Amino acid sequence: MSALRRLAPLGAGLLLLTTACTSGGDGPGDGGGSAPPATDAEAAERAESVLGEMSLDDQVGQLFVLNAAGTTPDENARAIADHRPGGLIYFPENLGSPAEIAELSNGLQETAAAEGAGVPLMIGVDQEQGMVARLEEGTRFPDAMAVGATRDTGQAEALASATAAELAAVGINLDYAPVADVNTNADNPVIGIRSFGADPGLVGQMASAEAGAFADGGVVPVVKHFPGHGDTGTDSHTGLPVIEKDRADWERDDLPPVADAVEAGADAIMTAHVVMPALDDSGEPATLSPKVIDGVLRDELGYDGVVTTDALNMEGVRQTHDDGEVAVRAVEAGADQLLMPPDPQAAFSAVRSAVDEGRISEDRLDESVRRILELKAKRGILDAGPVDAGKAAEVFSSDDTAQAAQDLADASVTMLRNEGGVLPVDEGAQVAVQGAGAEEISAALEDLGVRTTGSASGADLVVVGTNGARGDAEQRRAVEKAASGGAPVAVVAQGTPYDLQALPDVDAYLAVYSSVPVSRTAAARAIAGEVDPKGKLPVPIPETGMEYGDGLSY
Repeated sequence: MSALRRLAPLGAGLLLLTTACTSGGDGPGDGGGSAPPATDAEAAERAESVLGEMSLDDQVGQLFVLNAAGTTPDENARAIADHRPGGLIYFPENLGSPAEIAELSNGLQETAAAEGAGVPLMIGVDQEQGMVARLEEGTRFPDAMAVGATRDTGQAEALASATAAELAAVGINLDYAPVADVNTNADNPVIGIRSFGADPGLVGQMASAEAGAFADGGVVPVVKHFPGHGDTGTDSHTGLPVIEKDRADWERDDLPPVADAVEAGADAIMTAHVVMPALDDSGEPATLSPKVIDGVLRDELGYDGVVTTDALNMEGVRQTHDDGEVAVRAVEAGADQLLMPPDPQAAFSAVRSAVDEGRISEDRLDESVRRILELKAKRGILDAGPVDAGKAAEVFSSDDTAQAAQDLADASVTMLRNEGGVLPVDEGAQVAVQGAGAEEISAALEDLGVRTTGSASGADLVVVGTNGARGDAEQRRAVEKAASGGAPVAVVAQGTPYDLQALPDVDAYLAVYSSVPVSRTAAARAIAGEVDPKGKLPVPIPETGMEYGDGLSY
């Protein structure tokens, strides 16, 4: 018997997160735009009512989440009229100031209201924080691996709450986060610090904490990527990863965070463009696999929430079928939302034809549309009003969220080596700062009263910032050159902590898991002794003796 069968199916337990995002007419940050939350029963009733008013084109359109075009509603009017999409996704080219984003969101919702059944849009974005953050303005928190290093679910909730407040203030009601992948492959080219770590229990706790806080903040969270992208050596944006592990290993390593999400009633789960022969030996990526989506996620795990594909313009899902056929097969496999088809017209026409021909039954189409509408009703999207563009900037300039980001970064600092007690630096010492983030680390040290210089000559300590030195000979040479001067060397690793593999002889090693400004400030605070590094490794570092949970302190 599969371990999955021991889990009690949730059946119709869609959207079990019962805490409200907001109440009344004002949304997070008092920016307006939200509606009171609905119970499961109310959401189901409302969805059924809306579904009954929809044409077949309206229903097919609800399956699609398209790339937003430009920075004005007019640039999207034709696509909304032609395809009646259930949602749009923003990228940096769409995003300006908070007020401009809010105005765009309001205009897009007005445009959607004027077409077909007038169903409001899910407006989404990839705002994981850290290296994946699309908005130029707003609070920048560290990457997920830094959150994992804190071992504190309260930090995960703080990140998601602050992020949700900013997104909701500009009319973004869905975030493609959190990442629930368990990073068990040090060579993973696409996940890495986007993961909370290598321990399934830790990842599950942190992902569920973030998802709950996003939902409480009025933003739909999307847990990604099922059945797991943490043990890949290929980036699914550019190729099709094949994960050769048996079912037992998958259940041990990758399943627990998804099982936690299902048990918590996750709003939405995203598929991965990966082949996992232990779950489906057909060679199809999970996104197109009925065995993986309908078989494992729906039937075995009992998930009845919204399943969205990863972006359909990625090469991992375009290896063997044309773009229209990919869309049809994703629906046949059990997906509800089709994210970013590269040719929307081809995908829409193919799905519509599949329904007309009976390849996708109208009952099957209704299942997906009903799930999407229930989620929109549950999170207040169906009844949301415009956001207050004039107040959006106030939410983005909150001192509280800036402090929350710094607190998280401070708590994440992990000290893995401190030979001779070179850290913290002695009062009056002169510190040379070089490499990745040198300017920001130097500025933060100077603010703390530490004398800094760019030259190692005569320095009492040389700090070298790295970000991916394990795979970058130039960065490794920079560390070696710094060490040749005779002063002790402290490395500040701002990507994955695996850099230690390539830098075995440094005197001190701090991992901060992110290159955002607050992480560089946190490193400086640890070097100066203002912060006691209490973070714990969220991953083991191969060939170094460093294990999950390691970490020194002063």
